[in-house]
Amino acid sequence: MNSSQVIEAQSLFANAQEEQWIAQAKQGSQPAFHKLYQLHYKKIYALCWRMLADKDSAEDVCQEVFVVLWQKINNFRGDSKFSTWLHSVASNVVLGHLRKQKNWLQRVFSIEDQGNGGHIHEDSVPLEDTSGLEALDKHIAKLPERARIVFVLFAVEGYRHEEIASMLNMAVGSSKSQYHRAKTLLKKWLQEEDVVGEANE
Repeated sequence: MNSSQVIEAQSLFANAQEEQWIAQAKQGSQPAFHKLYQLHYKKIYALCWRMLADKDSAEDVCQEVFVVLWQKINNFRGDSKFSTWLHSVASNVVLGHLRKQKNWLQRVFSIEDQGNGGHIHEDSVPLEDTSGLEALDKHIAKLPERARIVFVLFAVEGYRHEEIASMLNMAVGSSKSQYHRAKTLLKKWLQEEDVVGEANE
C-alpha cells in the first residue's frame, strides 16, 4: 500500500467514525457529541474569529454554535458533508449575534461608509491575542466589518454573492464591491508586510 492509499484509507476511516458519532449524537449521546466538538472546534472558532475579529466574542459565539448544533443535529440529513452543514449553521449563528449588537446595522450600513471613496472610517480592530492565527487571518481581522464578513462568507465559506446579499439584506452589487474592497486592502497589507520583511533581512 503506497502513501496515497494509506491517506485514502485513513480518510475513509475518519469519515466512517464521524458518521458513527453523528448517528450516536442524534440518539442523544453526549460522549459522541463531544467527539464531534473536538473534531470541529478549531475550524468553527477560526470562522467566528474571522467574522467577529474579537477573541472573547469568538469564544462565546463558538460555544453558542455547538449549543445550536446539539439542538439541531437531527436536521442534518447527509445531503452535504457534515462540516459544510456545520459551517452554514455557524455562519447563521454569527450573523445572528452581529444583528443583536447595538447599532450593528448603523455600523455595517453607515451612510458615511457608502460614499467614503474607499477611505476606511471604521476603527481598527485591536488585536489582543492572535496566537495561532495565520498572517492572513490577522489581516482579515483588520478589515472594515462589512468587507470582512462578505470576504469570509465568499472566499472562506464558499457562499455565492446572491446568498450573501440575502443573508445580509444588501444588494448583490454591494456584496461584490465589498469583496473587491476586502481583496484590495488585503493585497495592499500583504505587500507592505513583504516589503517590511525584506527590509529586515
